[in-house]
Amino acid sequence: MEPKTPPPVALAPPQRMLSARGLRPKDSFGQNFLAHEGLLRQMVALAELNPGDRVIELGAGLGHLSQYLLETGAEIWAVEKDRDMAQILREHAWPRFHVVEENAVKTEFAVLTAQPEGKVVGNLPYHLSAPLLFSVLRQASFVRCALFCLQREVVDRLVAPPGNRSYGLLSVLLGHKFALEKLLSIPARCFFPAPKVDSAVLRMRRLPSPRGQVKDEARFVRLVKAAFSRRRKTLANALKSDMGLFELQSIPQSLEAAQLDGGRRPETLSAEEFARLEAVLPLPLPPP
Repeated sequence: MEPKTPPPVALAPPQRMLSARGLRPKDSFGQNFLAHEGLLRQMVALAELNPGDRVIELGAGLGHLSQYLLETGAEIWAVEKDRDMAQILREHAWPRFHVVEENAVKTEFAVLTAQPEGKVVGNLPYHLSAPLLFSVLRQASFVRCALFCLQREVVDRLVAPPGNRSYGLLSVLLGHKFALEKLLSIPARCFFPAPKVDSAVLRMRRLPSPRGQVKDEARFVRLVKAAFSRRRKTLANALKSDMGLFELQSIPQSLEAAQLDGGRRPETLSAEEFARLEAVLPLPLPPP
């Protein structure tokens, strides 16, 4: 077993590292750096890493989280789009640490690590949270576990149960394949620069099997999107927002086959119920 090997030198605070290079945080990249050692070590512990694990860090920034990830003996692929940040990451020259200068939303996890499975972590830019989570969802077969620092309100929505006002599209889609947990609150003052809102840590563990089997993953996503596009409508009416899924007259029969009341609101359905509905839908209409 490969021993745990800490980086040779602890990193300076973000403001000092940036100032020494004549740099400033970039609003366009949503840069809010977290360098609180205690919180970062808690995040690493929650990621449940082992020596030899393949880990993709999305938005690695200056490397403050990276240095503690490396202490676990894991191999890290640090994905960073900002050219200045990527150069700083390369300067660290840590073992088992690969810097990947690219857009994290477009990263293909299995291609990057040349492994079918791994773990994903990151302090995600607030404005890219949804695209990055959809990327993780698309590559769920790779992701055994994911740990993200996100806007606290976003985490609260993701872990909300059916029937809760915060429950929504990603609550269903991620909850279909992952067990979601809110584990750690992080005040805004712990970041540099401090954002206007607090953050929280979300852990996603892939389920042994999805909550309900579906026939077509893409159609399942379309179905849930259609339902939540008109969340104030009844389920039967909300489904009419995407008529490429099924013929209009088939909606009552499909709901009956799935044992669902069309008068319910979409936000009351569980991931299992959405999966059950997708499984009974007829094939999409042919193109005109």
